Amino acid sequence: MLRLTEAMGMRFDRRGFVAALLSGVAAPAFAGAPARSDRPSPRGGAPVVRRPKSTERILAEAGLSGAVGFVVADAKTGLVLESVGASASLPPASVAKAMTGAYALETLGSEYTFKTRIFARGSVSGGILNGDLIFAAGGDPVLNTDHLGDMAAQLKARGIREVRGKFLVYGGALPRVDKIDKSQQDHFGYNPTISGAVLNFNRVHFQWKRAGGAWNLTMDARAKRYQPQVAMAQISIADRSTPVFDYRDGGQVDRWRVASRALGNGGARWLPVRKPELYIGDVFRTLARSHGIVLPAAQAGTRKPSGTVLVQRESPPLRILVRDMLKYSTNITAEVVGMMATMKRKGQVSGLRASASEMNRWARARFGVRPELVDHSGLGDASRITAGDMVKTLVALGPQGRLAGLLKDIPMRDAEYQVIKGDPNKVRAKTGTLNFVSSLAGYQRAPDGTDLAFAIFCADVPLRKKTANANGDRPRGARTYNGRAKRLQQRLLRRWGQLYGA
Repeated sequence: MLRLTEAMGMRFDRRGFVAALLSGVAAPAFAGAPARSDRPSPRGGAPVVRRPKSTERILAEAGLSGAVGFVVADAKTGLVLESVGASASLPPASVAKAMTGAYALETLGSEYTFKTRIFARGSVSGGILNGDLIFAAGGDPVLNTDHLGDMAAQLKARGIREVRGKFLVYGGALPRVDKIDKSQQDHFGYNPTISGAVLNFNRVHFQWKRAGGAWNLTMDARAKRYQPQVAMAQISIADRSTPVFDYRDGGQVDRWRVASRALGNGGARWLPVRKPELYIGDVFRTLARSHGIVLPAAQAGTRKPSGTVLVQRESPPLRILVRDMLKYSTNITAEVVGMMATMKRKGQVSGLRASASEMNRWARARFGVRPELVDHSGLGDASRITAGDMVKTLVALGPQGRLAGLLKDIPMRDAEYQVIKGDPNKVRAKTGTLNFVSSLAGYQRAPDGTDLAFAIFCADVPLRKKTANANGDRPRGARTYNGRAKRLQQRLLRRWGQLYGA
């Protein structure tokens, strides 16, 4: 059993410390840097393995500017084994998705599904709908173009060949959010518009090729089986070097311009969609036409849909959505499942910040922690949480809980950052990365089977703010900072495996 030893000239009683931690009272080890618990010697002799470097030396060698906060605790008892800056409130980046996953699973249930329906309002005669066709998007965060192709085929199987009324796309299942983080540049594909209407993570594929001194530009909604061109997103070339992209609201169209000197001979990237209802309508209309169904141009519907359900599709269950969200760090999935959970709790949700505030209230009541998250994905760098609160949350959820089983495996790496094959430490965690912010939180099973809960937050907030408006996707120095932070995280994990589980 581990023994908590002296830290910063103070000695702590284990029973009292654990009681303080679990009751939410600030314990002394959460205030200092570093507070540590050294590995005891086995009976009859010295430690079997060489003592790892001290935390102080590891931090010094990391060479990180800004702040570092971390905590590692026994995942079953909550006993804090080592901490530095545990009460420092830092941006969690995508580690916030772990909180969102727990919130959504507990509120909605693991088997919850999002439903997408197509309604007919009017009479059908001879394959002609004399009325309106309503595509009711239900917030499915993984709906893609191939799914729309399948729904068009099902609509054909119901005998529909033509719609004489309106073709409406309803996205009111969730409130509209123009951007997850308004401070970031327009062209970042991971920062799209959100509503109940989601297609291809609300991104459109922009591709360019140069031939004969000219560029061929295309915008499409590609998936594995279908690759329809879109008309509601258009792009043109501007004779300049910077900015690389600029966006203008064209009414019924997303209008983009790209700098000619940034194109080169060819390439591709995903751009965010700002009119998701019209995006779904554009793509579905094209796919319906390929199945012999004539639809008018899509309009955004404002009234809750009614009529006869012709087609219905359900998303994968929430446990699968959360697993993939944690693995691929999909921002729109986090925001959608988070807002839908708030809708279930409150009966309504007015916007993203209000939904995040409700999740903060849930976390306070559920775990006795005080996060200050402004969204569900961690994209907004105004979000804050302490390493101490994150670990307290993980301890309460448990290393065998629903969330732990959905976290992704994090391989152990050596000093050169190469994967160590067969390493006895097993880590399942959520990563988080923004420019000059790098986070990691989850569970570590040490070589002897001891389960640890940990959170490591590294952030240089002043430097991030200073470079926020830099041209391009990544400001100078960000890659170096994040690389150093990830190496620090690995060194701490290796240290904890040696100290607390050998």
